[in-house]
Amino acid sequence: MEDKKAFLGTAPVGKLLFRLALPTVVAQLINMLYNVVDRIYIGHMPGDGDLALTGVGVCMPLIMIVSAFAALVSSGGAPRASIHMGKGENGIAERILGGCLTLQLVISAILTAVLLIWGRPLLLAFGASENTIEYAASYMSIYALGTVFVQLTLGMNAFVTAQGFTKVSMISVVIGAVANIALDPLFIYALDMGVRGAALATILSQALSCVWVIAFLLSKRSILRLKAPNLTLSPRIILPCLALGSATFVMQASESVISVCFNSSLLRYGGDIAVGAMTILTSVMQFAMLPMQGIAQGAQPILGYNYGAKNAPRVKKTYRILLVSCLAYSLTICALVLLFPRAFASVFTPDEALLSFTARVLPVYFFGVGIFGIQIACQMTFVSLGNAPASVIVAVMRKFILLVPLIYIVPHFTADPTLGVYLAEPIADILAVAFTGVLFIFQFRKALKAIEAPQTAET
Repeated sequence: MEDKKAFLGTAPVGKLLFRLALPTVVAQLINMLYNVVDRIYIGHMPGDGDLALTGVGVCMPLIMIVSAFAALVSSGGAPRASIHMGKGENGIAERILGGCLTLQLVISAILTAVLLIWGRPLLLAFGASENTIEYAASYMSIYALGTVFVQLTLGMNAFVTAQGFTKVSMISVVIGAVANIALDPLFIYALDMGVRGAALATILSQALSCVWVIAFLLSKRSILRLKAPNLTLSPRIILPCLALGSATFVMQASESVISVCFNSSLLRYGGDIAVGAMTILTSVMQFAMLPMQGIAQGAQPILGYNYGAKNAPRVKKTYRILLVSCLAYSLTICALVLLFPRAFASVFTPDEALLSFTARVLPVYFFGVGIFGIQIACQMTFVSLGNAPASVIVAVMRKFILLVPLIYIVPHFTADPTLGVYLAEPIADILAVAFTGVLFIFQFRKALKAIEAPQTAET
């Protein structure tokens, strides 16, 4: 029987990556349903579906912030747990797990209070208009109550994946997604709750996933188990996790800032229809990115474990396979969207005006995705190897240094300012990939030398 503690360092890399990535890709595709099923149902509501869809789209910056705080803890804690497992230090890995759980509970309480007290002013600041604010506020008032479930599901599931139990993490997502798909039409249409029903279906579904994840981490099946003595906030344990997780936090939280920038600019140049189109563009982008992120998450336990075990050849081989896989996917999905933009847009709205407008701007917005597989592969490798500074630098470069200024600059140099706002995305993506690729070459070589040196000295 394969040693469940050692297979990350012994199984053939190609087969192992496929074995771990397949469930995470499936999980990411299913997880996408959390984000888009509500919008599909809402967009098809009779009468005011287009305004309701735009209102829920304005909620996305706040939802992204909630997810970003989950990532702040988990995307730093889970890779560090993998590295300590590779070193044979499972006790330290369990202390990381317990400390991260406690921290997420504290963060959840703070976020819930903020969203309930200041949710409406934040939504107005984030691009809601007088036509859409009621829909946005109704959705967010319910969603805020389930913040703790979102935090723990996203956060603790990363620790399940980090141990190599990607099928278990996939099941946690499946449970929630199936429940969400079943509850959405019940609450939205049958009980006539509209956008409030969509929010209620989402948080109840996340609650079911949360119970599954926590139950697994308490069970004997898990290599790392939740134990009462480890539920402490030790700075020595938590601070390195937050430092490493800050890169993913910046990437995800910046999506919120980017949404505000996009929505405010689009509202100025194109009105509600341009903001509504952005909701659809964001949904299609999630469809494109989540499977690629699933591939990268499947590679994370292998990269982290073998880096901790100082097995440089397996680290290099895993990265090569990860890069080829991500790039092949990004090129394929980009080609499909460029060829069939109307088909992708029609999933979210039957409104002809919104559909035509979205189909026109989608290829522009999506153009840079073709090479984005390079960015995802490099970013995940930085995180997996514990390189917090490099991960933060590439995240800040793409979002804040490139994209935010471009959103406001490009419209002044295009005949159609609205189209210019969308054009900022591919320009930023292409420049960011070039910067990340150069930085990665130097940093990856440095990391490999650090773990090859002891082996060379011993021989």
